[in-house]
Amino acid sequence: MDTIWHEIAKFGLIGLLAFVIDLGGFNLLYHTVLEGKPTTARILSGVAATLFAWVGNRSWTFAHRRSRPVSHEVTLFFVVNGIALVISTLCLVVSHYLLGLDSRLADNISTIFGIGLGTLFRFWAYRRWVFANEPMDVDTSPWSEDEGDATDEREATEGESSTPDQRVTRPSGR
Repeated sequence: MDTIWHEIAKFGLIGLLAFVIDLGGFNLLYHTVLEGKPTTARILSGVAATLFAWVGNRSWTFAHRRSRPVSHEVTLFFVVNGIALVISTLCLVVSHYLLGLDSRLADNISTIFGIGLGTLFRFWAYRRWVFANEPMDVDTSPWSEDEGDATDEREATEGESSTPDQRVTRPSGR
């Protein structure tokens, strides 16, 4: 149960930073170079936030769940984020174009609402499909406080006979 709470906290922090990139990028683009083009600004800011989230979630939030080749994982990640971006953008499109709520405040509220819905979908989908491996015994993220302990444990158990289920493994490709 501790694992899910750690994942939620890390996901929340990465998500908060991605939210700042997303909403800040949307407003910066929409009120400067993409004035009058809220959908384009929304998509571009969403892509920038997604790139940030990929790095943060892969290397920190779900580092202990890596089990797939990077190419497979990144494909799933961007498909999931593409769906979440569609969810978020649809909220803006419905509010701005269908309901006629086209003020800056209305656009920001619908964008925040859409990001929230997309975030719920992303957390569920990341755990279900993208980083679906069962958590390893050790958090192998670069910022893990336990990594030194895990190295000591591996060194201490080298040479001892152990079944594959008892071994602490690290993801390859690091």
